[in-house]
Amino acid sequence: MLKLTQTFDIQKDVISSILAKEETQISKECAGVGDPRILNVERDGGVVYHWRGAAGTTRIGKYDPHTKQNKLLFTFDKQVCICGCSLNKEETLLAVSLVQSSRGDERFKPVSKFLTLLIEIHPVNNTRVLKAVDCRVKVQFLYPHSSRNAVLESHLLLAAEDGSVDQFHIPLVKQDGCRVVIQNPERLSRDRVVEEACWLQWDSGPQRLFYLSGREKPVVKCVQFFPDRNFETVFELPLELPSNLFTSVRFVNFGHDHIQEQEEEGPKLVVFTDRTGTMCVCYSHPMKGFKENTYTIAFVHRGFSKTFTIALEHTTMPAHAPNLHPVFIHLGYYIVVYLAGHFLHLINCRQQDLLCHSLFLSGADAHVEGLGAGSVVASVWGRRVLDVQAGRIYEGDLSHDFLLQLLSPARPEAQCLAALHCMLVHLGPDQHLEDKIIEWISENVMSFDAFDPIQEFILASLYRICYQQSLSLDVLLPYSSVFEKKKLPVALTALPGVKCTPELLAQPVIKGKARNLQGYWEELQWIIERSRYFEAVPNPRYRTSQIRSDWTKLQASLNSEKKKSSNDLRNLEENTKKVMLTVDTWRLDKRVVPLFQEEDLPQRALVGLMVDKLREHLNGHLPRLGKKKIDMLALNYVAKLLELVRHMLESVWLKLNLGPTVVCLKEQGSQKDWAMFHMMCRILEALQGLCLPLPPGYSTLLTVLGMRCLPRHTFLQYVDHGFLQLTEAFVSRLMTDLDNSDCNEELKFSVLKRLPESLKQRACQLWDHPVSSACISREYVRALLEKHTKTKSSLQLDKDKTRFQPEFLPLAYLASVLSDMENQAPDPFQEQENVDASFVEETALKQTLIKLGLEDK
Repeated sequence: MLKLTQTFDIQKDVISSILAKEETQISKECAGVGDPRILNVERDGGVVYHWRGAAGTTRIGKYDPHTKQNKLLFTFDKQVCICGCSLNKEETLLAVSLVQSSRGDERFKPVSKFLTLLIEIHPVNNTRVLKAVDCRVKVQFLYPHSSRNAVLESHLLLAAEDGSVDQFHIPLVKQDGCRVVIQNPERLSRDRVVEEACWLQWDSGPQRLFYLSGREKPVVKCVQFFPDRNFETVFELPLELPSNLFTSVRFVNFGHDHIQEQEEEGPKLVVFTDRTGTMCVCYSHPMKGFKENTYTIAFVHRGFSKTFTIALEHTTMPAHAPNLHPVFIHLGYYIVVYLAGHFLHLINCRQQDLLCHSLFLSGADAHVEGLGAGSVVASVWGRRVLDVQAGRIYEGDLSHDFLLQLLSPARPEAQCLAALHCMLVHLGPDQHLEDKIIEWISENVMSFDAFDPIQEFILASLYRICYQQSLSLDVLLPYSSVFEKKKLPVALTALPGVKCTPELLAQPVIKGKARNLQGYWEELQWIIERSRYFEAVPNPRYRTSQIRSDWTKLQASLNSEKKKSSNDLRNLEENTKKVMLTVDTWRLDKRVVPLFQEEDLPQRALVGLMVDKLREHLNGHLPRLGKKKIDMLALNYVAKLLELVRHMLESVWLKLNLGPTVVCLKEQGSQKDWAMFHMMCRILEALQGLCLPLPPGYSTLLTVLGMRCLPRHTFLQYVDHGFLQLTEAFVSRLMTDLDNSDCNEELKFSVLKRLPESLKQRACQLWDHPVSSACISREYVRALLEKHTKTKSSLQLDKDKTRFQPEFLPLAYLASVLSDMENQAPDPFQEQENVDASFVEETALKQTLIKLGLEDK
């Protein structure tokens, strides 16, 4: 599942180029390449490496990943053992930490002396001894952000194995206009950064130093370095770590000492940070046997930790067992915990409510190509992964194809859900991948019991889109539909072979008031404070089903006669208009799915209601964002929802290669029509389950497809149960597209019977049929006579009669009244379709004879 894209290979990128070229330029006696090793990866991505020549030399070079060029930096005239190396940003200074040996053999067994040198590499090779001690020393140049082209000062960290860290300030000066040398190499100022630590980690990207102080009560601290040569301890976090976690000082990301890294086999600790404000402290526990493996992820930004105990499949290990401590790799939204040959755990850094949103793989599924059980692997800053022994650097990511393979009904449902979320949230937006997911959904809409894939697609995609707009929304917006269930399925609450123990963390301390925290530390502080607030707030996450009761009341209001005078409805309509302005559903020139352009009042009202409720929820919990931004977030959320539904329809429509004949009611539906109808039914069911709105015209298209695909009696049952809606656009097509054959006439009567009175009258005017015309004429006469009564014309009725009943009037009397009224109105039928005076008289005569029993119906 973990896809490693190789970005550097010391054999291919170094030996095959610069080293091969040098062999042709020097004598055969000096030719030879041996033991090439990566020493460090600097902030700019440059790889510092060394190799040994046959003539007894040790050379240091740099590979530039941008130009793909190699550069020779320095040459020792003898073979030396390097345990630390770093190059400054301007490539003028080289810091090297050496292990001095008592004999000159090529194995270089370590002795008691370690020497740290500062070397001018261009243009004068002056050397300055910075430290000569009995313990190992790591070196690292700072790479501050600076707009100046030429920086005349470098800063170097020296981290010793006794736990101390010093920062040297090295002033530079130009000589003869081009040479850059140390201004006063004998008197370099330095600051003590750390007094004592048992673990140190350097993060080159943000220029931070994490360290662990105190062996009895360990505290993780962080020193932030600034461009103006200053530094400050900005973070402290007490941790409950396993006893004797480290027997010696450990270094993380301080270059790579191959001898030391091969000797170290024990628990690992690493801190991962991300620009989004997350911080995770990951560490493995000392081994107590070969039956299980234990590690802890402390989610600092969430205020708790989780300790995972994994049951290993192989309970007996060979005598020369590999290191059974897992590797931690940071991928931003996820952390990979990998133990070769056993398991791969993809842990969600931001959503830790349920285990099912993290992906656990074991056996053959957990194999990572390129990383064997014997590999010494280090996670460099960012997503880079270093295989120390092989001399390769990879860019880590997740495999789309493998995740798609996990979306199978044969897989555990928790795996499918985790893989789906990983693709939608972590890997998106990717149009091709999204189309693949929609295709999978259309083929497996009824395959899962624990979750609805359509609901997960909608909510997870919306979460990703809005989360990118404002990171503060990750605790407030829904990201999964499983929380809408009254009782969570067992398949999603536990993972086989994985035991999880959560614990609360001590509150971290974020300092830095003098500098007014900015960037990452400001975001982390805000997230921590917000987490404390949400601990006291029940159900802070917005649930779409919460508006169901309001939606029920709104539907009742829509069916009432006073709906037009309601201020609330007018406000909701304003919300809907703003949403529709950002939705491209109305652009007919680019429309693929024939969503009929109509005034779908119920769905428009639901759109406005959702905007209103979401805005209210965000204002209640995030007033910090401001009213204007919250309004924009709420409108965009609902607009993106409608676009996602439309995108699903378009993807399936194009896959099935449906044409314009789909909306014709004269033809029977094909197998493709049935597939589209089935998919639309599932989308309707999924969104109704979450009380989410549909794009305008969705109900009409679904009913048209239902008319084409379903038997007539089944279609009417779908209508009676409210699954299909008899919209005005559909009824218009029904009346105009179908002829008046017996079966069609029966269908039209059945539909008319199910229509509300207002829609029934409009439908009758579209149907060229005697019964329809009779209905039109009766309604016309009734309205005409009632209007005549209100105007108190010369027509005098019997005082005992309290109401006109035109269908029982004698023909002569009716004709007389109509004649009088026609004389008063020059064109009384101009607003009525399919009506004329002679037709009304004939109809009235027909109805009168029927009522009097003088003629059969």
